[in-house]
Amino acid sequence: MIMAKSGRLMAAMLMLTVAGGANAQISGRVNIIPKPALVVERGGILRLSSNVLVYSDKSFTDAASLFANQANLSVSTDKKGKAKAQVLFIEATAREIADSAGYKLVVTPQLAVVYARTKVGALYGASTLTQLSLTQKDMSAIPCVEITDHPRFGYRGMHFDVSRHFFPVSFIKRFIDLMALYKMNTFHWHLTDGAGWRLEIKKYPELTSKAAWRPLGAWTKWWPSKRRYSEEGNANAYGGYYTQNDAREVVDYAAKRGITVIPEIEMPGHSEEVLATYPNLSCTGKPYESSEFCIGNDSTFTFLQDVLTEVMAIFPSKYIHVGGDEANKEHWKKCPKCQNRIKENGLKDELELQSYLIRRMETFLKSKGRRLLGWDEILEGGLAPEATVMSWRGEQGGIDAANMGHDVIMTPGGYCYFDSYQADPATQPLAIGGFLPIKKVYAYEPIPSMIDSAKAKHVLGAQACLWTEYIPTTEHLEHMAFPRMLALSEVVWTQRANRSWDDFKQRLQAHYLLLQRLNVSYCRPSYKLDIVPKFDYEAKKVSVTLVSEQLNPTIYYTTDGSLPTTASNLYKGTFELSGSAKICAAIIENGEMVAKPDMLEVDFHKAIGRPVVYNSPYSANKYPAQKEATLVNGYRGSLSYGDGQWQGFEGGDMDVTIDLGNATELNRLGASFMQQIGPGVYMPDSVVVSLSDDGKNFREVKTVLNDISATETSLTFKTFQVDLKGETARYVRVFAKNGKRGFLFADEVVIY
Repeated sequence: MIMAKSGRLMAAMLMLTVAGGANAQISGRVNIIPKPALVVERGGILRLSSNVLVYSDKSFTDAASLFANQANLSVSTDKKGKAKAQVLFIEATAREIADSAGYKLVVTPQLAVVYARTKVGALYGASTLTQLSLTQKDMSAIPCVEITDHPRFGYRGMHFDVSRHFFPVSFIKRFIDLMALYKMNTFHWHLTDGAGWRLEIKKYPELTSKAAWRPLGAWTKWWPSKRRYSEEGNANAYGGYYTQNDAREVVDYAAKRGITVIPEIEMPGHSEEVLATYPNLSCTGKPYESSEFCIGNDSTFTFLQDVLTEVMAIFPSKYIHVGGDEANKEHWKKCPKCQNRIKENGLKDELELQSYLIRRMETFLKSKGRRLLGWDEILEGGLAPEATVMSWRGEQGGIDAANMGHDVIMTPGGYCYFDSYQADPATQPLAIGGFLPIKKVYAYEPIPSMIDSAKAKHVLGAQACLWTEYIPTTEHLEHMAFPRMLALSEVVWTQRANRSWDDFKQRLQAHYLLLQRLNVSYCRPSYKLDIVPKFDYEAKKVSVTLVSEQLNPTIYYTTDGSLPTTASNLYKGTFELSGSAKICAAIIENGEMVAKPDMLEVDFHKAIGRPVVYNSPYSANKYPAQKEATLVNGYRGSLSYGDGQWQGFEGGDMDVTIDLGNATELNRLGASFMQQIGPGVYMPDSVVVSLSDDGKNFREVKTVLNDISATETSLTFKTFQVDLKGETARYVRVFAKNGKRGFLFADEVVIY
């Protein structure tokens, strides 16, 4: 299913003739992702050569031709040639293949046969056959196997933002090819946003002659600037757009691979580029003053309906995505037209004003036989009657919508935003922030337990999002998408009970070979080790597990903080320690560490397990971590504030009091925080430590000022250290000043 980037590779793919006998069972060589419902390996192989005929029943000629063209083969629908073919695409009955999107693949030493009821089923069978070849060291040797398969969810999506950075049609096609290889079936094309309009609209030509171009290519430079736009033809203009013929070409290309393209046209927010070009559609009537359409202006609806009319003529998808997220409502509050619209329609506020626009656009789309899809903000002010919600701000929007009887697509940032880091940021290209390793993607379950079982059917599936603020090149985008897309493909295709991280990790090794053969710039598995402790506070013991993305790595470790060598402890599995320790571990190959060692200090410090009183609340709805135990449970946070060990304080200070149980001699204290300014996470301005004997009367002993710049863009950690000089107290109060009024994240307060 991959386009012919390499003639040598494609000429070798799946050209089948008779073989057998010599290589009997090829154990462990069937490594399909996503994992099929049933796999039975057989003895023998099907040997590849250059003379193969592909036969197809007439209903599957598109799938068979696509498969054959990539391997320089010929396709026949002549039943007289059927007996001579070694690759066959055969139409099955509903009795033979129960699921309309399912397929069956049978490979013997003589034949490879794909059975399916529908075109998409045949395409999925072809993808599996392609994977069988490309994951073998010898691509000419296909293991004999019988596979029966079908998808869990009907919506299996990838989102692609081309507004922040424009990507050519050739790469869009390559990305679609890779999606098809892993049975993803929906391409969400984010075509418009403040950074640039990317689709030709004939009635409004300046959307592409002006709004598609900006003077600064790097989004990171343009966004903090005055955000001006340029013009097509200007020597310094950066951007681009797709003609309507380009878009039709992509839609047709995707359809032949079983993929639906859903366009996104942003409204009412994220529309700076439109309003700079057509300022009459804004509340002020002036360019560069607003990013939201004026909802009180009838011309807004004329414009949006005109645009969507042309969009629908290009994209036959059931859904049209209208955005609906992150709209600033300040201009609406001051706009006479918007306030009049609120009054005339009996709306309560600006939230319902936005809902008015969404409902009106839903009515328009419905009149054209389409359905509206939007980000979860469309729930605010009341959800349009038949709208489908894409839940990105966590899962709550999807939970609420599904329980209300609306269809939802799950794409929570913590599991599905592939613009986040996937390894130690020090080893990775620049990303927006966050930490989403492949294991966490694989752990995602699209149907939250809080959705009523009778409403679970409203979860259509899940989708990964690729926002490109920090992704300017095709190589960078592939690095962010792969191999995480493979993990998500299994989440949305394979039944939950049939999924196993260890099994997936084993099969993934064969796909690194596949991705290399297709020249995909994927992210290599990290050499970083996760040192995972499990505490027994009373016994002062800890069980330690070392986890790696590498397959069966050789790990050595020490418990005194010294650097490990081959003379140190060889890791053979979870081990137990008593008391405090400084664990240092590394992967060692050929006698040398392949990356810097990872360390964890196991602290049975004086505050561990003690009661904590929160004088100001943590963010219980968003980042509760381990609730009241978080700051004194001995567990350090990882690179991600969403890992359940970093406790968030949204907009307010951290103010906690730790009860040590009795008067205790104190020597030093450390409170750890992180900074990641992209999503608004900052260091505290200062940390103040106070002591008390009775829990009421406190004496301040030390203030430590922050020395990390608020403009530092890299992920940064700091422990605020306080020398307590032998003070004695029962109660310790730690106050961290949230000067930026964004998020504070703390993971542990350590007291000795």
